[in-house]
Amino acid sequence: MEHLSDLKAILHSKRANIYYLEKCRVMQKDGRVLYLTEEQANKQYWNIPIANTTCILLGTGTSITQAAMRMLASAGVLVGFSGGGGTPLIAANEIEWLTPQSEYRPTEYIQNWLSFWFDDDKRLQAARRIQNLRLEYMYRVWSKDKELQAEGFTVKDANIKQAIQQFSSKIDPCTDVTKLLLVEAQLTKSLYKIAASKTKMNDFVRDHQQTDDANAFLNHGNYLAYGLAATTLWVLGIPHGFAFMHGKTRRGALVFDIADLVKDTLILPWAFICAKEGASEQEFRQQCLQNFTRHKALDYMFDTIKQLSVEFADHDIPNSVENDKP
Repeated sequence: MEHLSDLKAILHSKRANIYYLEKCRVMQKDGRVLYLTEEQANKQYWNIPIANTTCILLGTGTSITQAAMRMLASAGVLVGFSGGGGTPLIAANEIEWLTPQSEYRPTEYIQNWLSFWFDDDKRLQAARRIQNLRLEYMYRVWSKDKELQAEGFTVKDANIKQAIQQFSSKIDPCTDVTKLLLVEAQLTKSLYKIAASKTKMNDFVRDHQQTDDANAFLNHGNYLAYGLAATTLWVLGIPHGFAFMHGKTRRGALVFDIADLVKDTLILPWAFICAKEGASEQEFRQQCLQNFTRHKALDYMFDTIKQLSVEFADHDIPNSVENDKP
């Protein structure tokens, strides 16, 4: 049996697993967290390596025991309840996620965050910085990912290059968040059009309520990115309400801001590619998780939050802090 103090040995930024479960029961047995499939002919137990897991989405037909939740909290695993396919997200604490309770979350990051967050000008600067970092990540990944390049998603493509350059040139001149959101929406719309063209889905229309594969994969993949963002913020002790872009009335808005760093780069193209190839939801999800690991998406989120916290704060983070270990 693992000792509870060993469950956080793996830094959250290095954890590899995100789980989506449905039609099963999650429980604790012999010091491990397991899920039991409810198949009529053959019930089976499967182990969840919680010390290497960032978050778990529980879909339709699932239940979880109190003992399992206690172990998941001890390991710092976020849990969310969702509908089928990972969307919509239903639960319900910290808006997106049931976050593990701990009195020992870091305080230096939220203190630095709040030292500039109430300054409108600095908050706008931080919002522009996130968008620039989002483009840097896209440029880096699409410059070296051979699988994406084989599907036409490369920074050498004229349309993609133009979309990135146009967005990049419009970021810094934005004088308020509303204009920045409009420019951001134009970029994503351009990328949808490019992706639809490359995968021969020219009649594609982005609609969160539609059930076609491309829209469904986009919804599902985005929630995986939200899980990474929520994990990052929980580990660093920053509440989800102190956002830069996604609305002062949405308490989970900072999750959406941080997820934007990787969504267009890693989720958007593969949603179209997997839809074109007729992939299953599970195959698409596995592709997303492999991309998160291959391109160090969680590391990038951690690095960005720490960078912003230092860059715009009125004082420095103490050197004695062990940065991303809860």
